[in-house]
Amino acid sequence: MNAEFIAILEFWEREKGISKTVLLAAVEEALVSAAKKAVGPARDLRCTIDPKNGDIKAFAKLIVVEKATSKHDQINLLDARRIKPDAQLGEEIEVEVTPSNFGRIASQYAKQALMQHIRRAEKDLIFTEFKDRTGDIVSGVVRRFDRSDVSIDLGRYEALLPNRERVPTEEYQVGERLRCYVKAVENTLHGPEIILSRADPQFVAKLFQLEVSEINDGTIEIKAIAREPGYRTKIAVHSRDDKVDPVGACVGLRGQRVKNIVRELNNEKVDIIRWDSNVKVFVGNALAPAKLKSFHLDEAHHRISIVASEDQLSLAIGKRGQNARLTSKLTGWQVEIDAEVEVKMGFDEKVAQAVQVVASIPGVLPEQADALVHAGFLSLDNLLEAELADLQAIPQLGDQAESVFQAVQAEAARRKPKGPENDIGQPPGEQNQA
Repeated sequence: MNAEFIAILEFWEREKGISKTVLLAAVEEALVSAAKKAVGPARDLRCTIDPKNGDIKAFAKLIVVEKATSKHDQINLLDARRIKPDAQLGEEIEVEVTPSNFGRIASQYAKQALMQHIRRAEKDLIFTEFKDRTGDIVSGVVRRFDRSDVSIDLGRYEALLPNRERVPTEEYQVGERLRCYVKAVENTLHGPEIILSRADPQFVAKLFQLEVSEINDGTIEIKAIAREPGYRTKIAVHSRDDKVDPVGACVGLRGQRVKNIVRELNNEKVDIIRWDSNVKVFVGNALAPAKLKSFHLDEAHHRISIVASEDQLSLAIGKRGQNARLTSKLTGWQVEIDAEVEVKMGFDEKVAQAVQVVASIPGVLPEQADALVHAGFLSLDNLLEAELADLQAIPQLGDQAESVFQAVQAEAARRKPKGPENDIGQPPGEQNQA
C-alpha cells in the first residue's frame, strides 16, 4: 500500500487543493481504530505514517513492571530494557506494537477515512471560497438534470440552478456553457450548496456593471431594476456627473453595450430609463414612449393615477399589462392607468347649446332662438343664408320675423372686419346688402 498510498494523497492534494499533511493526519486518526482491532485495547495507542515511504506503524505506552500480567498495559522490565536500556520499574515507555497483518486492515480504514475527510474538506472549501462570492457571475457547464433543476460544473465544484431560478423561455443542453449569478451559498443537511440564478434581476444589474465601465467605477448608479425573466427588464440609471448621459453610456456606441447584454439574455427586451427624484417624471420616463395626459399622486397609499388618451392607453399599459406592472415594481408606486373620458353630448344638449348660440345674437329673444333652432337654423351663418320669407314661414315667429331678420343682418355687419372701400366706392357691408 505504501508507495501507492502516498501517490493517492499527492493526487488528491493536486485535484482538491487539500494539503497532504491534513490528509495524513486524518488517516492516522482513522488508523488508531484499525490498530485497536488488530492489536487490542492497548494503552494510549497511536499510529504514524511516514510521509516519504508510507510505512505505517502503531505505538502504545506501556508501564514497566517486574512481570507483566496484561500485555495491553504492561511490559516486563527485561523487555523494556531491550528498548530503553535505562528503563525503570513503574516507568512508562512507548513501544511499537505494529502487528504483522496490520497493512490489510489499515488500508480499509484509511480508504474510508480518506474519502470521508475529503468530502468534509471539499464542503469546507466550497463554503470558504464561495461565501464571499455571493453576487458574482460565474461560468459553468451543464452536467445533468434532476427533474427541472440543473447541475452546473464550475470546475472544481458543482453548483445548482434550481427550477425557480431558471428563465421560463430558456432551454439548456448537457455540455452547454452558461453564465449564472451566484445567488446564495446555503448550508444544507448534505453540506454547503451553491445556488445559481439566471432569473434574478440582479443578474441583469451585474451584467451591466461588467459591460458598462461607468457603472463599475461608480459614475453611473443603478437606482432600481424590475424584471420579468425572459420577456422584459426595466432598469433605472442615474449619473453622478452632469456631463455623463446615463442612458447613452449604458446603450453604448451604436447600441453595442446593451446588445451584448441582450444577447446574453437570449433577446430579452431591456428598457434603460433615466431615474428622477420627481415621481411624476420618473413614472413618465418609465412609461415612455406613451404620452400621458395627467398624474394624480396619493401619498398615503403610495399610489399614482394616470390619465392617457385612448390611442395611448394600450401603449402605456403594455401587452398583458406588462409595461404598467414593471413600472410599479421599478418605481415602488402602485400605478393605475385610465383612459381619458370624452364627454359626448346627447341630442337635447346639442339643441340647448344651439339655442344658446342663436340667442346670443343681439335682438333675438330666447323663445325666438328656440323656434329658429327647431326650424333648422343653428348658427349665425345658417341665418345669413336665409331670406326674410324663410323666417316668415316659421309659425312661431309670425310678425317678429322681420325684426329677427334685421337683428341677424346687423350682427353680421358688426362682426365683419372693416377695411378700405372697394373699387366702386362702396364699403363691403353695402355690397353685401346689395
